[in-house]
Amino acid sequence: MEIFALGEGSYSVDSTKKFIPFNPETDNFRDRPGSLFIHVNPFLIKTSRDLIVLDTGLGFKDTRDELILHQNIRNAGFDPDDVTLVLMSHLHYDHSGGLVVERNGKLVPSFPQARHIIQKGEWEFGITGKSSSYHKEIFKALQDANITLVEGSGDLIPGIRYELSGGHCPFHQVFWIDIEGTKVLFGGDELPEPEQLIRKFIAKYDMDGRKAMQLREEYGKLASEEGWTCLFYHSKSFAIGNVSSDDGGEHFKVTPA
Repeated sequence: MEIFALGEGSYSVDSTKKFIPFNPETDNFRDRPGSLFIHVNPFLIKTSRDLIVLDTGLGFKDTRDELILHQNIRNAGFDPDDVTLVLMSHLHYDHSGGLVVERNGKLVPSFPQARHIIQKGEWEFGITGKSSSYHKEIFKALQDANITLVEGSGDLIPGIRYELSGGHCPFHQVFWIDIEGTKVLFGGDELPEPEQLIRKFIAKYDMDGRKAMQLREEYGKLASEEGWTCLFYHSKSFAIGNVSSDDGGEHFKVTPA
């Protein structure tokens, strides 16, 4: 198994929920009062059977009118058209924007050959457009793609399990991938940064902050005890890490994998 972080960059998000590129080396956070600053890291996993994308970023393009996500996949040595699975933790815009790409004035699926794995409840809510965190035009453009709507928790294929977690939003899911001797946990926005394992807190941006905090603790214990490599979608430091604990999970240490 090969694992790649497909970093899409750093952004500030204000009350309008617009994502504005933010370069920590040249931009001053004081110039953007009331903003949340985030990093966006979709992931790519290559196994002997599949080429897997885990969440798809914002879907922004580079100066050549190419999807940044597609170019990052090429930089890793693969062709975006060869992606066979797209695993979605949830459909908030910063995770789902890259599901589609604009071509000749029309949105089309970014991974037309891939099977897309989405929680049914998340899809049904997202396509209503009742929340500004979801962009329903993305899902309407994706309707003719190969979509598998899953419910609850279960095994997708041998070695890949989806688990309805429901802390960050009601139908958030995490993925456990145990293939070819490597164990990978993708926690989406319930395990978005290594720092959230190091210190316990209730995040205001989670629907059920207490549950999300408890889930992080459970994930940390399993990762440290069973050797799961964790993928941190919003990490400021390193996006792929290993977890250890010297006191049974009371305190965690996270190091780059």
